[in-house]
Amino acid sequence: MAKRETFKINGTEIAPGSRKTVDVPVSTLSDHTPVNLSVHVIHGKKPGPVMFVSAAIHGDEVIGVEIVRRLLKAEALHNMAGTLLAVPIVNSFGFLNNTRYLPDRRDLNRCFPGQAEGSMASRLAHIFMTEVVERSDVGIDLHSAAIHRTNMPQLRLTPGNERLRVLGQAFAAPVMMHSKLRDGSLRLAAEEAGVDVLLYEGGEGLRFDELAARAGVSGILRVMRQLGMIAAKGVPKARIKPVFCSASSWYRAPAGGLFRGYLTIGDTVEPGTVLGAVTDPFGEVETEVMADAEGIVIGRTNMPVVYEGEALFHIAETPRADDAAEGVTAHLEAAPLYDEDEII
Repeated sequence: MAKRETFKINGTEIAPGSRKTVDVPVSTLSDHTPVNLSVHVIHGKKPGPVMFVSAAIHGDEVIGVEIVRRLLKAEALHNMAGTLLAVPIVNSFGFLNNTRYLPDRRDLNRCFPGQAEGSMASRLAHIFMTEVVERSDVGIDLHSAAIHRTNMPQLRLTPGNERLRVLGQAFAAPVMMHSKLRDGSLRLAAEEAGVDVLLYEGGEGLRFDELAARAGVSGILRVMRQLGMIAAKGVPKARIKPVFCSASSWYRAPAGGLFRGYLTIGDTVEPGTVLGAVTDPFGEVETEVMADAEGIVIGRTNMPVVYEGEALFHIAETPRADDAAEGVTAHLEAAPLYDEDEII
């Protein structure tokens, strides 16, 4: 068998069977501090697909950074086939400032594929596309809810993409949903470049979440196993069959006031289930928020003070809601994937 070639990125060569973190220059701050896109490359001795895993496209979605950190410590990656490109922090500007956006007030996930001489966000999108995404066969992009909201671990799939459906089944998050491609999004730009991308959602902005972390790491390892990149040893077996939800809806505050939520992510609902109540500060007027379909809570606000029309609960409609709820429990009961001296 011919020896596998080195993997080259930004002028750095990574030999087969080795790993290295490569800093790709992005910009320079006004105080002359350099800004890089840091890519950890694991280049296996054996041929195989190139897969990227990215996090913190939105700078406040820190749970993905923790998932990538745990992934890179997994023993299952030893003697890996193919190549893994791990980017724990895409939007370092937002990450350092605890914000979703870039300093030019743009959402990076609406700026792909970007331009080499465009805005700050456009330039970063272009660098990430050319250095990482377009060199990959498949990718997994990690996200969480925005600040003050939390999401149940879930996968968003491109409608009609059979390969992503198969990989999603292997990932085995409790819930899978179709999600249309949006203009300027990484998924749309990647698909137009011939790269399939799974989008993972879990947890809350600016917070670590053990359930979301475990589900994310386990799912990525199972996808790598499905692609033939790693052996079965050390890869957590899926304890559930993902529930596919064809529709979902947000339940919103009927009025401004104080919100008391009675349910949390993973709870099942049916028509007439009381999700919570909104009351005025004097307790004189109280309005209940009720579900009108069978499903499972996959997202909710964590804020007790709400405005009229504010999103309170995200319900995925499915007749198999109990199965999805069982999946949440399975992830919580699974053996931890972090060091025993670590406390989150």
